[in-house]
Amino acid sequence: MKGKILSYDNNTRNGIISGDDGNRYTFDVVEWKAAVLPKVGASVDFASNGAFAEAIFADSAAASGNSKKIPAALLAFFLGAFGVHKFYLGYKTQGVIMLLVFLFGWLLLGIPSIVISIVAFIEFIIYLIKSDEDFEQTYVVGKRGWF
Repeated sequence: MKGKILSYDNNTRNGIISGDDGNRYTFDVVEWKAAVLPKVGASVDFASNGAFAEAIFADSAAASGNSKKIPAALLAFFLGAFGVHKFYLGYKTQGVIMLLVFLFGWLLLGIPSIVISIVAFIEFIIYLIKSDEDFEQTYVVGKRGWF
């Protein structure tokens, strides 16, 4: 059956799917069969067992093209020294660190600012080299803040 995810809670790892049949089904992340965690609004294909959803797969037609990889890479290239790509990926602490190192680095002859710019460029390269799935698993799901 097809449906859409109405809600998903990362803490309880449970959610609700609205099926195309008009019914709502609860699910546990154990039944999730995709590499990326469920997201609200994502289209899914699942089997129903009463009021529960089982064997839930992300709808591949809907899932393609929603990666944060390209925007994050472009932000790392053009505004990476300011940590903008970190803020985009949800890493506030790392973004603030990069921003402050860049801004206050000029007090130390600019050397820290140059170093943080090199870090941003390395992250740009890494983002481009990784596949979409690997990027999502590492930086979105796994919450890996650096490299």
